[in-house]
Parts: sequence; structure tokens; C-alpha cells
Amino acid sequence: MFIEPNFKGERRGWIEVICGSMFSGKTEELIRRLKRVEIANLKAEIFKPGIDVRYDDVKIVSHDENKIQSTPVDNSQTILLLAQDVDVVGIDEAQFFDDQITVVCEKLALKGIRVIVAGLDMDYQGKPFGQMPNLLAIADYITKLHAICMKCGNIANVSYRKVAGGGQVLLGEKDIYEPRCRECAALGDTI
Repeated sequence: MFIEPNFKGERRGWIEVICGSMFSGKTEELIRRLKRVEIANLKAEIFKPGIDVRYDDVKIVSHDENKIQSTPVDNSQTILLLAQDVDVVGIDEAQFFDDQITVVCEKLALKGIRVIVAGLDMDYQGKPFGQMPNLLAIADYITKLHAICMKCGNIANVSYRKVAGGGQVLLGEKDIYEPRCRECAALGDTI
């Protein structure tokens, strides 16, 4: 879907995507960038999917327990309605949003808004997760972060699920997932 740009001498927006496995620091990086936005006295709105209540119902919280206020939303179109008169929009856990999140990010960027999105690029099976591949395709800037493999200490890019069952989406933390490199994830629990 093509969105007509608005070039009336207004500032230009862009899309930044922060991706990687669980425990790689995606949310930490999102919070870091958004705090710099606050320091610059820019107006920001921050959103997260309503289903993500692992640490807090409202705040975005990193594994290191850094926090920033956000608005939980049930669908991506709500972001367009709530992101009025802002300089920056932050979106966490983008893989959980519906298929309109890419269109929403494009519309925001065309309005001159800096859009910073964080999310898992792959699910626990190493498959592209949700709308993240589409967001990566339209991003102006991409930051891919890595964790450390819990089995061998190498760079990890897989969110290995330690428990059986559940669908593609199974909310959890270290009790259910751990970061692993490609080789250790392929070996499963035989190592």
C-alpha cells in the first residue's frame, strides 16, 4: 500500500528497528534512546502491546529493570489515534502487533515522526516473527543485538524455549527461555 507523502517543508521522519533474540538488550536500547529524547525536550509517546504484562501492566521494563512509562494498546491503529503532536514514537515488542503495524509506522514517519521499534526478529524456532520482517524491510536504520549463549558463551541469536508445548506466542522469561547460539539451539537439551 502506497502512502502519499506530505512534503510541505516539514521535517522528515524515519523508522529505526532494534531487533535480536530475548535477553539481547532490545528493550534496554529502546529505553536508552527514549530517555535521550526526553533529555532533548522532545515530545514522545511510547506504546506496548496490551498482552505483555510480564513486568508491569503499563510500563516498559527491561530485564535490568530499567523502566519507562508507556501506553498499552490492543491494536496498532490505536497508536495512530494516540500519537498526536509528537516528535517521537516508541514501540516495544512489535512482533506481537497485528499486520497493520508496518502501515502505522510508515504513516507516522511520513508525518515527520521518528519511530523507534523494538522486537524479536525470530521466534523460538528460528522463524521470522510476526510483522518484524516487514518492519525490517521498511526501516531506515536497523540495530541487531545479540545475547550470550547460555551453553557455550558464544554470541546468541536464538530465543531457545526450554519447555515443551505452547504456540508461537508463549510469554515468559528465564524460566521458559534462554539465549543460545545457532549450534547449541540445534542440539537442544542434548548438550
